[in-house]
Amino acid sequence: MKRLAVDMDGVLADVYSQFIKKHHEETGEWLSLNSMTGLSEGQVFPHGRKHITTKGFFDDIQVVANSQEILEELNKHYKVFVVSAAMEFPLSLSEKQQWLDRHFPFIGWRQRVFCGSKEIIKADIMIDDYLRNLDSFEGETYLFTEPHNALVDLGRHKRVNDWLEIKGLLLP
Repeated sequence: MKRLAVDMDGVLADVYSQFIKKHHEETGEWLSLNSMTGLSEGQVFPHGRKHITTKGFFDDIQVVANSQEILEELNKHYKVFVVSAAMEFPLSLSEKQQWLDRHFPFIGWRQRVFCGSKEIIKADIMIDDYLRNLDSFEGETYLFTEPHNALVDLGRHKRVNDWLEIKGLLLP
């Protein structure tokens, strides 16, 4: 059975909607995803790092559309691992565990990898929204579209825009 590594933030968890919500709480301004195309998260959300390091940020993040049902189906055909470079934000560890328990209960604790660098990950396929995580990966790679990566050169990676595309590519 092939191993599938799936990023959490930006692929399963809609961090952009959370950043937009926090930005609105601070400034009263609502941002659109279109206005962020091609800009890094740091450029769009200058206080984003403060939010990520604040207790509670990961508690109520929305789930990316269609990810639950499609990942559950993928879990029947692949050895699925949810991989998150969570060590940079230690407060997030328990929140991410609880979030996965709540929204992806079929992903057991042995299928969760919280690490510092994803270059240690060995699987057959990886889905991530950051090229830096895909570039060092030796298997098949899919870049999940987010505003910060919408204009990047894909190199050897394939782009997927949503979970329905993933379903079409990876499920029989």
